[in-house]
Amino acid sequence: MNSTIHTLLNHRSIRFFKDQAIPMEDLTTMLEAMNRTATSTGMQMASWIRVTDPKLKAELAQVACQPYLAKTPELFIFIVDLYRNSQIAKAKGYQGSKFRSMDNFFQGLADAYLQAQSLTLAAEASGLGAVFFGSILNDPTRVIQLLKLPELTFPILGLGMGYPDDQPEKKPRIPVNMKLGENSYPYLANYDQTFQAYDEAMSHYYDTRNKNQRSDTFTNQVISKLAQGKKKRAQLMRVVQSQGFDVWLEDETEYGD
Repeated sequence: MNSTIHTLLNHRSIRFFKDQAIPMEDLTTMLEAMNRTATSTGMQMASWIRVTDPKLKAELAQVACQPYLAKTPELFIFIVDLYRNSQIAKAKGYQGSKFRSMDNFFQGLADAYLQAQSLTLAAEASGLGAVFFGSILNDPTRVIQLLKLPELTFPILGLGMGYPDDQPEKKPRIPVNMKLGENSYPYLANYDQTFQAYDEAMSHYYDTRNKNQRSDTFTNQVISKLAQGKKKRAQLMRVVQSQGFDVWLEDETEYGD
């Protein structure tokens, strides 16, 4: 089997790491590999912050409500970054504001997510483990303050990396045939019955998972997570707007034919 395919098929989130630094030469190589990720329209509207200050890690762990974030040997925060290009445009004498558009925001969002996955693959291919922290969005305003982010930027994801200190079981995924449609959306005939086998697999996974004994199913999680809600997450678009992005329906006539 191709080594890249093998790495992807064996992905699992690693939450506990050895107290062992990643050699800077190896880290630099992984970052260079990530930097080759495809970018929307070639505008490269994403940046990354390497968090090395233990106090800052601890603050971010509080935002994420995940204490182990503070102990990750390497922590990167991925940023939608239109500020850089806005400064280039300003230096060139451009007076417009199109870089504030949601179109550009979503392009930067896609760039950042793709780059995060690229770095994860590079890390796992190098024998490291990794874990994503989407939970930094629990309080994006606080993250913006902590990282001193300028306008036209927005933090969307954290990534922790290091040498694994545990080897959890692979978490089951919804089967491909339930996600894949050919030429149209893949509707399912009976959602409750169709997910019974997957629910059983998830229940078995939680029954046997070390350090987190619990019994649960995917369909129950769908309900519980929808019911939870987080007030600050409900205000995400307000924070995006406060960072200078145009969060409204744009008049398409402004763009001409």
